Order: sequence, then C-alpha cells, then structure tokens
Amino acid sequence: MDTVNQSLLIAPSSHADHDTKSLTETANSFGVHDTLRYGIRTIESEILEKHPLENRIKHWEGTRTNLNLTMQRRLYGMHAPIRHLMERSIVSRVQRIPVLPSSNLGLDILTGKDETIDFEDFLNEPESSTDMIDVHAIMEYRLGIKLSAFN
Repeated sequence: MDTVNQSLLIAPSSHADHDTKSLTETANSFGVHDTLRYGIRTIESEILEKHPLENRIKHWEGTRTNLNLTMQRRLYGMHAPIRHLMERSIVSRVQRIPVLPSSNLGLDILTGKDETIDFEDFLNEPESSTDMIDVHAIMEYRLGIKLSAFN
C-alpha cells in the first residue's frame, strides 16, 4: 500500500508494521505515535533496543555448548563433538509414560546441569509434587475411554 491510500484508512492494515518500526517512524506531525495508522503500541515494541547483557543471557546455554563442542573438536578431533551430540540425542529420547514427568538425569549429566543449582532445583514445581496421581484414570481420559479424568 502506498502512503496516500494508507492515510485514508480508519484502522491499521492487517499486517501492521508497528512492531518493527520505532517511535520516530510512527510519529505524526505532533511527535506522538499515530495509533490509527500503526495500531496500539505494546511495551515490547516500545523497547526495541535491549541491553546487550539481556541477549547474552538469553543465548547463554547455546554459547556455552558451542564453546565446549569447539574445544572438544580442537583437543580430540572431529569425532568427539559428533559422539557427544549423538549421546545427547539418544538420551533425550528416553521418556516415561506421558502422565509421569521425566527428570532426564542423563541429559543433565551430559550438558553439565547436574553441577549447578538453578531456581528449578529448589522452588516448588508442579511436577515435583508429592501428590498421588491416578495414572490409569489420566491415561483413560487421554485415550478417550472415559469422559473425565477424575470420575
């Protein structure tokens, strides 16, 4: 759409580019965000430039894994990271039945998470609950044998 046709619209177009544009690009002649043309701004769209540390923390696990695999490749050869990734793939497939939560201790050992204490380790998670679960009733509900899980 060109700017002439867009200026005649009452509501913003369905593809609304307001998430990718900055406040200066969506401002009207008074310097205020033009809500009718670009839609309502969210807090996420207001903060387009994030702190560099936030990006680093967000990708911390991937960066650490890549560094470890590169180090293994340089020390032991190409087979070491390939074997490590293959072992992680095999261990991550092992699961319990769908009703019971899987801790996947083997994957934690291969990734090194068994050596750290994270908030998941000491905060109360629903899957760490000691409440008794009726496994048969839940599986019957998931397979469509019963109408509700708790009858």
